[in-house]
Amino acid sequence: MQIVCSHCLKKNNLPDINYLSQAKCGHCQSPLWQAKPIVLNDDNFMQIVPHSELPILVDFWATWCGPCQMMAPVFERLAGQYNPVQFAKVDTEQSPRLAEFFNIRSIPSLILFKQTQQLARQSGAMNEMQLKQLLAGQGIS
Repeated sequence: MQIVCSHCLKKNNLPDINYLSQAKCGHCQSPLWQAKPIVLNDDNFMQIVPHSELPILVDFWATWCGPCQMMAPVFERLAGQYNPVQFAKVDTEQSPRLAEFFNIRSIPSLILFKQTQQLARQSGAMNEMQLKQLLAGQGIS
């Protein structure tokens, strides 16, 4: 399984997903899976998401968005509970090209990626149960 390090952007090969929670980057020794959302932006998104075989759930948000702020603690908490998924956040104000490319019209918007494929997409603030259902709908528990 190939995973891109969110710190140094180097590609790493893991023999088995069971080692994910302990795996470290062979280049910078940073953990390959974060128990909190990683930050994606216009500069690193295309280096990480299409090249990681791990599903990545991306929250497109903005600091001024009330519903985004309400959902943030739930998103953060669930990030540590779903080891086979990397949670990530894209600030649409800081990364307008990504927001435009993915046709983000309302925030928060969540997209579950598996490399270049969008497995699921949902707009609007979600509570914990709704987020879990979104992932369960893709066979992730």
